[in-house]
Amino acid sequence: MKHVVVIMDGAAGWPLEELGGVTTLEAARTPNLDALAREGVVGLAQTVPSGAEPSSSAACTSILGYDPVRDYVGRGAIEAASVGISLAEDEVALRMNLVHVADGVMRSYSCGHVSTEESRSIVEDLARELADETFAFYPGVSYRHILVVKGHPELLEAEYTPPHDISDKPIAGHEPQGAGAEVLLDLMERARPVLAASPANRARAEREDLPATDIWPFWPGVAPRGLRPFSEARGIRAALTSGVDLLNGLAALFGIDRLQIEGVTDGADTDYAAQAEGALAALASHDLVVVHVESPDEEGHAGDVEGKIEAIEAIDREVVGRMRRYGEPLRILCMPDHPTPIALKTHVGEPVPFVLHGPGLSGAGARSFSERAATETGLLVDPGRLVMDMLLGREADA
Repeated sequence: MKHVVVIMDGAAGWPLEELGGVTTLEAARTPNLDALAREGVVGLAQTVPSGAEPSSSAACTSILGYDPVRDYVGRGAIEAASVGISLAEDEVALRMNLVHVADGVMRSYSCGHVSTEESRSIVEDLARELADETFAFYPGVSYRHILVVKGHPELLEAEYTPPHDISDKPIAGHEPQGAGAEVLLDLMERARPVLAASPANRARAEREDLPATDIWPFWPGVAPRGLRPFSEARGIRAALTSGVDLLNGLAALFGIDRLQIEGVTDGADTDYAAQAEGALAALASHDLVVVHVESPDEEGHAGDVEGKIEAIEAIDREVVGRMRRYGEPLRILCMPDHPTPIALKTHVGEPVPFVLHGPGLSGAGARSFSERAATETGLLVDPGRLVMDMLLGREADA
C-alpha cells in the first residue's frame, strides 16, 4: 500500500464577515477534497499540544507522527538541520528573519517576500561585517535565515516574539527579552548600518521594494538527541517535498528523504503541478510521500483573503486532483497543520480538519472538507500525532 500526506499549511481559519460568515476553506472551490470527505474519514486533529507554541514546528511534527513535547526540537535547530549545519554542544541556532521596520512598526516580517538571491547577498554582507567567534550567519530561503550563537545557552530561556505575530504593530516590548537578550539586542543594533549599506538592499530601495532594515532572531534550538528515524518507527520508507527549511529540516532529523523538485517555492508562485507529479513519481521507490504546500499560510500572514482562497483551490486542483487519479491503491491524508486566521495574520493552536481516504478508510465522512463539516462529524483525534497511525492502519510508538 502506498500513502500520501498533503499538508496545506495554515489553510484553516476563522469565519469572515466579508465571506458571509464562512472561512476561506469553506469559501474555496474544492471538489477533490469534498469528494475525499464524502467517501472517507473526516474529523478534527489537535496538532498543537496544550502549552506549545502554535507553529508549524509543533504541528508538522504531530502530522509526521511524532510527539511535539517528548520529541521537541527548537525550530532554529530544525531549520539549521535543513541547510546542513551541525551544531556544537555550546551553540544555539535561531531563526533570523530579514524584516522591514518603519517608525517603530513591523511593516513587513518578510521584507515584502524578498527573493532568495537578494537575501542571500544581504546575509553574506552581514556575515562579512559581523561574524566572529560568537556569531555565525547562514542564508536560507527568502526572508528566513539562521543565526548561530556560540557560548550563550541562556538564549534558550529568553522570551521571543515571532515577527509575523506583530505585523503592522509597534515592535516596542516585543524584542528579545530576559536571559541573554542583551547579546541579541546589541547584534540587532550593529546590524542596522550593515543592512543600510548592503548593495542588494540599496537596489531594493531604489526600485521601491521594501529593504531589510533589521534582523529579527527568534525560535532558538540546540542539537537534538535521541530522535528515532521514521523508517525505524514505522517500518516504511518515506520522502518529503517542501519549499521551506522547517519541513526539510524535520525530514533531515527524522531520516525522511528530501525530494528536490524544480519550481517548488514557499509562495503563490510555486509549481503545484510539478510538486504533485514529483511526489507521485517518488512513490515508485517510497511507501509514503509528504507534500507540504506553504502558500495558504503565507497568504494568511498577509491577510489576503482572495490569495488564500486561490492557494487552497490550487492545492485541490493541482495536487489533490492528481492524487485521486493515481492508478494504484493509495491512502491519502489531507490536512492543514494549524489555522492561520486572516483576522490575526498569525497562527492559533486550535484543532484542524483532516480527511483520510483510501482502501479500508471509511465512516465518519462529511458533506465537504471544512472546519465546520469536520466539527459536525464529532471525531476529534487528540493528540494529533495519532492521525498518522490511522493513515497507516496500525499502532506505532513514534
